[in-house]
Amino acid sequence: MVSSPETLQPALMPGMLRKVHHIALHVRDMVASRHFYGQILGLRELQGAEVPETLKALFEAGEAANFVTPDGTVIDLFSKPNLLPPDPDPAKEFTRAGHLAFDIDPTLFDQALEVLKHHDVPIDHGPVTRPTGRGIYFYDPDGFLVEIRCDPLP
Repeated sequence: MVSSPETLQPALMPGMLRKVHHIALHVRDMVASRHFYGQILGLRELQGAEVPETLKALFEAGEAANFVTPDGTVIDLFSKPNLLPPDPDPAKEFTRAGHLAFDIDPTLFDQALEVLKHHDVPIDHGPVTRPTGRGIYFYDPDGFLVEIRCDPLP
């Protein structure tokens, strides 16, 4: 059924968008990025029949990788080996995206900090404690800002 212009809503109604389907990131070093998202952050990499049909050729060529978060959000990595930020200092923003944040159980927050330190992940700032919880901000291999945050302990 096609709607006439008179029946179109001026905006999507609350609840029409159900969830984030995926997040696509361009990465310079696919090996380093796969290691970071899979081994350091512990996200499960999609394999075989799980890889979307539209990405199979890129996946097989080593130019794409797909990770899934525990809530089902997919993070797509696309190889762009010549991609460089306008400034080599990752603290100087080079994208309109602010950061990617992952939630963690408050009792596991300190363990996450130790994992980041163990792998010499570059920390931007934190941990910070706020009324809304704790957070640590750090960089992925391409200088994209990532956060691990938790709610306050009950």
